[in-house]
Amino acid sequence: MKLNPFLIAMQACGALAFSTNTLADTTDTNVKLDTMDVKGRALSYYKDDETTFATRTETPIDKTPQSVQVVTHTMIEDQAARQITDLYRSISGLSQNNVSTVTLRGFSQDEILYDGLKGDPYGDFSIPQLFTIDQIQVLKGPSGALYGAGEPGGVINYVTKKPTYDPRNTIQATVGNKDFLSGSVESSGPLNKEASKRYRVGIYSDGQHSYRNNVKEQNRIIDLGYAWDINDNDTLTTQYTNIHQNINGARLRGIPTDNNGNFLAPISWNDNEKTDYQELNAQVFQTKLDHTINSWLDSNLAVRYFENTETQKYHEINKLLDTNGDGIPDTSKRQYRDQVRKRKGITLAGNLIAELGKHTVLVGSEYYHEKNRFTYSRATGPADGVSNLSLIHPVYGKDNTNNYIMHEHTNEDTTSDQLGLYAQDQWAITNKLELTSGVRIDRIKQAYHDHLKDSSTDYYDTGYSTRIGATYKINKHLKPYTSFSTGFVPQDAENQQTSVGGPFDPEESRQIEVGMRSYWLNNRLNVNLATYHIIRKNILQEDPNDTDKKVAFGKVRSQGVELDIMADITSRWVANINYAYNDTIVEKAFNGIQYANGKRFANTPHNQLGVWTRYDFPHIRSSIGLGADYVSQQINRQGQKVKPYTVYDASWQTHWEKWKFQLNIKNLFDKKYAVSGFTKTIGSFVGERRRVYLSATYDF
Repeated sequence: MKLNPFLIAMQACGALAFSTNTLADTTDTNVKLDTMDVKGRALSYYKDDETTFATRTETPIDKTPQSVQVVTHTMIEDQAARQITDLYRSISGLSQNNVSTVTLRGFSQDEILYDGLKGDPYGDFSIPQLFTIDQIQVLKGPSGALYGAGEPGGVINYVTKKPTYDPRNTIQATVGNKDFLSGSVESSGPLNKEASKRYRVGIYSDGQHSYRNNVKEQNRIIDLGYAWDINDNDTLTTQYTNIHQNINGARLRGIPTDNNGNFLAPISWNDNEKTDYQELNAQVFQTKLDHTINSWLDSNLAVRYFENTETQKYHEINKLLDTNGDGIPDTSKRQYRDQVRKRKGITLAGNLIAELGKHTVLVGSEYYHEKNRFTYSRATGPADGVSNLSLIHPVYGKDNTNNYIMHEHTNEDTTSDQLGLYAQDQWAITNKLELTSGVRIDRIKQAYHDHLKDSSTDYYDTGYSTRIGATYKINKHLKPYTSFSTGFVPQDAENQQTSVGGPFDPEESRQIEVGMRSYWLNNRLNVNLATYHIIRKNILQEDPNDTDKKVAFGKVRSQGVELDIMADITSRWVANINYAYNDTIVEKAFNGIQYANGKRFANTPHNQLGVWTRYDFPHIRSSIGLGADYVSQQINRQGQKVKPYTVYDASWQTHWEKWKFQLNIKNLFDKKYAVSGFTKTIGSFVGERRRVYLSATYDF
């Protein structure tokens, strides 16, 4: 179906003109209506005051000595976000990297936690969906003292939807351009009169085409939950999620560019055929028991199990060819890849939390086991039956993939075990000063088996992580904090063999962060400022004296500033603004570091700015929203430019009885741009063209 953007814009302008008399309204923050209570405050819409993620205890964010950002459910709904890529503007310092990975504070980050537990069902290349997610939390900087091994830029946590005490029943349908169609049903509430037993059922399905040739996507999610207050001291929560994602014409890569970032093909171009696909099948089981031992001691025990299979059969650019001799590549030599990734993992985590006067003490343990199986065969170029493809006038469907000459490339198993023990003390030294200190030790075992070479490697390592920080309340306006935190990432088991110079110590990282949280104009303005300096070392390099071996020599430095603002411009007009400056460079290396060109890393923009603003019209139970996302110039892994871009979004929302109608326009002006870069051959990843979504939601 096609929706006329001009008519949509005229309707939005008409709604605005109809309510012009409300723009000068200076009534109280909360506008009481007979049918609806409108809270026109940014701190109500888009700010969460407390989170357990940054400390594993219920702690106000203002008393957390490290930068933590929460994307609330209201923000997710207002921006009609279906996946994490829709929310980058709302998280300072975070931008798109490669497929499903992001860059956070200058470092590639691809691990996602769910309710604080390892076990991402979406694998390596599938895109996480947000249907089961209530909010997104981001703890920035090394977080090893709480969560063990992880990248130094930070860690992302998805808080899942749980069974509710109050009945909540919702049906939603959404249509959009490019044949987008989705439907969902969610029901949650008590199973008995006392609400001691509760349930949740969620079913979601969507389908759509793309601006890229041959691409078609489908998602299906089934989400079930059951909660039981066994008694006054014990609550058991159990969840099950089944996920299916299929993307035809994928694994979707980029489009080649010249050195200045200009596309060498139309941005609809795709190296994949219609028969190519990326398919994910996954399931997750999670349960948690919260237990109150006595008035000062609580405990919790959680288990998360997941398994997934990610199948990819796709064409990828292997080499760029200049067939007419004009010095500009016009054809791609292709490679066909048949890859299957299977993963199974389980996390067991337990915590004791003691309230001891001025001390809140946490002691916990976490065990994680994961087994990966990866098989990979490929055929390359005309010699193996794979035809070339023009960048300008592609002709698809010339090949039968069954006739390709396939060569086995990889057949391997990797098994990882990680056991962590941690302790933390939050000490309220005075009413204004609080000190947080924590330490964690992790014992890691990795077993790697190469079936093609019939060789195996076992690797054991120990990682230590610490965090110490303080928060201080100068007055009701100013609340500074500072912290020092460390983290580590174990080296891959295949690099621990003595034949390549191993074993090696883990990569290590440390961060110094200083920040200020401030509140002004009777809490109508919240300004958070953070500065940080991160060092990452022990990065493996090729040994300059022996090219068959490696050496842990590399060192990287990242530093920057982040500014987050939430403001009530008027009682009905709110804004969320995020700015980040980052400078990540290679300080020590022999012949460069992976994903860096010279001293600068790929996909690490110096400047980012995200804006989302919403205006309420309470008399007609409606609101409009506008957003902007600016990312400065980047480079890809080989130094080619990725041009800066600014993209604008808009939304309109209205309520009628139990219905909510919402219109979202993403990339309002249909800008053609690249969100990030890969290599000269693969090119740059294309940003989504204009998308229009109209949804109807019924609550009953």
